[in-house]
This record gives sequence, C-alpha cells and structure tokens, in this order.
Amino acid sequence: MICDYCAYYVWDEDDEAWYCDVDMDEDDIWRLESMQYKSCPYYRDSDEYKVVKHQI
Repeated sequence: MICDYCAYYVWDEDDEAWYCDVDMDEDDIWRLESMQYKSCPYYRDSDEYKVVKHQI
C-alpha cells in the first residue's frame, strides 16, 4: 500500500509519527493488516490539483 501519498496519512505532532486517520473498526484493521485487500479501500489521493486538472 502507498500510504505516503494518501490524504488520510497525517502527522501527529504529539507522538511525532505518521498514522492513518480513517475511522475503521477492528474487522477493517484486521483485513488491512492481513492483506485481504489488494489495495486500500480508503485510499484518497492527496493531490488537490488533480481535480483542477480534470476540470480544465
């Protein structure tokens, strides 16, 4: 999974670490960790200009 480019991958200043900010339940976390998904179903591209490029 490419979390580095996901809009939900945020920096926590208190812990000084990156984490996924998606609201998941225990089953979803287990599926992600056990690689039952081929790609992350919550992935959202953080490139804000992608929408603008599409509109032009």
